[in-house]
Amino acid sequence: MSSNRQRENDPIAPYRRRLLGLAYRMLGSRSDAEDVVQDAYLRFIGTENVRNPEAFLVTVVTRLCLDRLKSARAQREIYVGPWLPEPVFDTDGLSTEVATELADDLSFALLLALDRLSPQERAAFLLHDVFDISFSEIAAMIGRSEPACRQLAARARRAVRDERPPQAAADSHAHLLQAFLVAVTSGDLSRLTGLLRDDAVAVTDGGGRKTAALNPIYGADKIARFFISVAGKAAGRDIRIEAAVINGSAGALLYMDGELDHSLSISIDGERIAAIYLVRNPDKLRHAPGQPRS
Repeated sequence: MSSNRQRENDPIAPYRRRLLGLAYRMLGSRSDAEDVVQDAYLRFIGTENVRNPEAFLVTVVTRLCLDRLKSARAQREIYVGPWLPEPVFDTDGLSTEVATELADDLSFALLLALDRLSPQERAAFLLHDVFDISFSEIAAMIGRSEPACRQLAARARRAVRDERPPQAAADSHAHLLQAFLVAVTSGDLSRLTGLLRDDAVAVTDGGGRKTAALNPIYGADKIARFFISVAGKAAGRDIRIEAAVINGSAGALLYMDGELDHSLSISIDGERIAAIYLVRNPDKLRHAPGQPRS
């Protein structure tokens, strides 16, 4: 079937990327975002005389995400180890389609900052600061007054500004990632420690499905020793590392004995690595290049 025919058969095609982008930023899961957009699609085709399809769909997606976040809190309490967002490898499919300051930021650093907000703070901030929607429209979407929505967004904005490091140049990001991988694979503890900020953090997400550190690891020395130890235990196995764009920045996929073992991405501050994010949970790697979707 041609792409034109697909668009004709999909009444929400003009809005799908924007809706997926909103749902992913709200939930931190590409899989859950797709489910939410599908639910919104079903509600849309079941509703007659929708005057403004985009506003209708954005409202439905926002409310569905708010509902999901309520249950997510309970699920997070029984989640094994640290939780990280589901990595995404196709950021074009999550476009905000506006030119706001944060429109292109899908970094783990931002998503984790959002995750620490209340659901309504997250919604107000994303809808206004990222998707450029007016507070009067947001008030109708989330059932709060316009002044309350402004306050929600302002609190969220301060929290995000305090927790999100400055955006790094793409070449600096890629250079530091490559240096990190070389230091780990060569077992160069001193070099690896020097690449990390003194107060760096490493977070590994196995979700109870794969072995992973049950708590974040803090400090350059502890992180360096952890990764050198992990690399040493994998000695003798067939290791392949492939470059990948993860959440819009340079990252890597590590294959062990032919199977994808984890994704690795970093956040940098200046000329050093501030955070390392390693996702081993296979449920969160289903969208990685070449992985089966079943």
